[in-house]
This record gives sequence, C-alpha cells and structure tokens, in this order.
Amino acid sequence: MSHNGGSFSSDASSATSGHERERSKDGEALHRAGLLQEAAETYRHELVQTPDDARTLSNYGGLLCTLGDFQQAHDVLIRALNLKPTLVDAWSNFGNALLALQRYDDAIAAYKECLTRYPQHVLALSNLGVALDRRGEHALARNFHRVAVRLDPENAESHANYAICLLALGEYQEGFEEYEWRWKTRMLGHHRMTAPLWEGGDFTGRTLLIHTEGGFGDMLQFSRFIPFAAQFGGRTLVRVRKELLSLFRLSFPDQTFISIDDPVPPHDLQCPAASLPRALGTTLETIPSSEGFLKADPQKVAFWAEKLEDDLEKRGLSSAPLRVGLVWAGAPHRGVREVNIADQRRSTDLATLTPLAAVPNTLFYSLQIGEKSVQAKTPPAGMQLIDHTPLLHDFSDTAAFVSNLDLVIAVDTSTAHVAAGLGKPVWMLSRYDQCWRWLSGRLDSPWYDSLRIYQQNKPLDWADSMHRITADLAKFARAWGRT
Repeated sequence: MSHNGGSFSSDASSATSGHERERSKDGEALHRAGLLQEAAETYRHELVQTPDDARTLSNYGGLLCTLGDFQQAHDVLIRALNLKPTLVDAWSNFGNALLALQRYDDAIAAYKECLTRYPQHVLALSNLGVALDRRGEHALARNFHRVAVRLDPENAESHANYAICLLALGEYQEGFEEYEWRWKTRMLGHHRMTAPLWEGGDFTGRTLLIHTEGGFGDMLQFSRFIPFAAQFGGRTLVRVRKELLSLFRLSFPDQTFISIDDPVPPHDLQCPAASLPRALGTTLETIPSSEGFLKADPQKVAFWAEKLEDDLEKRGLSSAPLRVGLVWAGAPHRGVREVNIADQRRSTDLATLTPLAAVPNTLFYSLQIGEKSVQAKTPPAGMQLIDHTPLLHDFSDTAAFVSNLDLVIAVDTSTAHVAAGLGKPVWMLSRYDQCWRWLSGRLDSPWYDSLRIYQQNKPLDWADSMHRITADLAKFARAWGRT
C-alpha cells in the first residue's frame, strides 16, 4: 500500500469528536452523514449569517481538511482560534491542517495545546502520534497511539495509525496484527471478500485465494510470501492486476495467478497480500528472499540487451558506460485522497535529477511511466537520457529492461520494487516522512539486500538527498570505468 505509504491520519471535526457539543446545526448533520460538499455549502451559508461563530469555523476547517484544501483550512481555523482560543476541537483541527502542510513542529504544538485543555481528546492523541511518526520519532509516537487506542478501542483510524508506527519501528508481529484494522478505516473500506481470513496453518483440501491490495509496489513487495503460504496445504490462487501477471507467472511458476478482471473463483479461505506477513508470523529477522525473488523473461532480456547495444552504436560509444535507469515520480491516486497526497510528497520532476548529468561515463535511461514521462523528451542540459518506455507494456518488460542496467535511481515507486526484487542495485530517493516499510533511520533495508535509501532531511526538499546520491554515483562511475 505504498501506503504507501502513507498514514491513516484522522481529520474529523468537532462534529464527530463529541466534545463541547452544542445544539445540532444543519452543517453538522450533513457533515456527520458524510455529505461533505453539501455540508461545506451549508457551513459557508451559516458563516454568512454568523461569521464569528467559532464552532462553525472549526467544523468548516475540519471539513476543508477532509476535502484536501489545507491552506484554506489553516486560515479558517486561525480565525476560529482567534475568536475562541479555548475551543479544543479547533486546536485539533488546526493540528490536522498543519500536519497536512508538513509543518510538523507547529502541528505538534497545536495538538499539545488541545491536549493541555482536554487530555483525553482521542483524535489529537492519535494525530500527535502521526506527527511524531512523520518526524521519525516513532518510539515517542507509540506512547500517544497506545493511549488513543486504549481510550477508544473501536476507533479504526487510531488502530491503523498505531500499526504504521509499530511497523516503522520494525515491531512486525504486533504491527501487522494492528494493521488488520485498515479494512475498517474510512480510507480503505472493506475488500469485499466474504470467505474466512487465512491466519496461517494448514489448509489441505481447501483453496486459498490471495488477493491484491494497494498499489503495484505493495503487491510486488509482498509477493515473496506467496510460495511460503502455498506450502501450508491445498490449492493457492493469486488474484492480481493484469500488468503483473507475466512477471509473477515467470517468477513463481508453481503458483496459479489470475487477473482481477476475471470473476472471483470459488475459494474456501482468503488473504489480502499485506496480511501474509501476519499469517506467516514474519519478524524483522525472518523476512524471506531479501536477495531477490523475481525472474526476468530470458527472451525479453536478450531483446533489451540488443537494444542497448544499438544505443551505444548510435552514439558512437566504443566502451560501455554505466547504464542507469531513472524514475522521478509515482502514479497519482486521485481517487484516494491520503494516497494521492503521499504520492505528491514522494514524487518529483526530472529537473530535480539535474545534478546527475555532471557525472561522466554515465548513460541514463528513463523508466518513468505515466503523466510525467513526457519530461524525458526535454532532459536537463548535459544529461544523456534515452527513452524506450513506449516499449514497456507490463512489468515483465520492465524487469527485462532493468536486467540490462547497472543501477536504478528511483523515488519510492513500483519500479524500485521490481529492480530490487531482481537483486539489481537500487538507490531510492525517499520522502522525509518515508513509508513504514523502510523503517526508521536506516540506509539499507531488510526487505531488499540491494537497496540503498536516500531520505530527505527536510520535507519536500531533495537538495541534500541529491547531493549525496550524485557524489555516490560519481564514485560508482569512476569505479565502473576502471573495471
């Protein structure tokens, strides 16, 4: 879930917090019912009538956060707090706006102000934990998540936030247990599979359906567990997006893969892909296949080998330079607000990679798919960048292409998982509030032996990461030229 990423930060307003509840208003009723656009219109109408109503301003600010208009939410909530500094829900909502704007120190101060006035404010407790997680302070964050879960044990978002914290700490057994709450959150909803969840153990004589969740990167990362699950019994079916079928069928020839476009086949048990580590009792020390588990199609590998040799001839290069694949952006997920926001934080533009152009004896290849792939047509000055991505039709094509490269430099996206799953060296540009799967404060990964992490040291600022990665690439290229 490259959840991505991402966290399940609660951003409900006082309309759902229950504190300082006064008379019900039409806007609040619509807000509670989930009719967000209607609620926003009603709040605006109410504020025309009573522009200094701090409670309505707080609720409207909370709703704007839900709708993703964080700067306007910030401004509305500033007004609410100027009018009524004692309104604890406004402090909580203000923290949420600051959190989304990546002003983490300010968000933490706002949540603390809320909790000073009302120490049992569950949303503020959970989201203070999220803000600390975003800063990498997971051990401290865990304390606030624990209190939030204890105070409101049925709050799915609080459990999911706690899960992300535990996973970022590498506390996998408890973390993946808490992670099951993701299916009860507003962000994900339920996966709609009705068969019993496989929780490990023998299933001889029965059929287990392992099904996809999250983005391509999530499914690639957790695919390593499929053969281990299959050892426990009967028939195993794996339902994935069609772009992964060829790669998975080649990499796991003993398993049966079907497309999510096909009808759901009969099965006795089901397990989402990211629930496999829980079912198998995975710990940080027992993550399997970190050396690589994906296989490229030999015929496609040969095709790309010839293609890349032709590139050298066309450029009159007598000796082979270092071949480096580049990915600078993930895929937007506009249908899921939290995931789309995380994508904006992990992605950048090709121009950000400009310093790499100064590294001699290096030939770059675009591996960028999607909206930002057009940037490959106008590479930074001095960068030799070749774009063969129109020839990439699915992940088996990508795997074969990558097999002919010497290094992949990528943001946190599916291509990084493909390359590292092949055992290829991958240098990953990771956002400041990096995904739980990369753990806290590590430059390497127990998931992939060949992965090196270059995390931002400030939100939205790639300068330091690019400085480090460019220096390392220059050393790599010099060493390459001597071999």
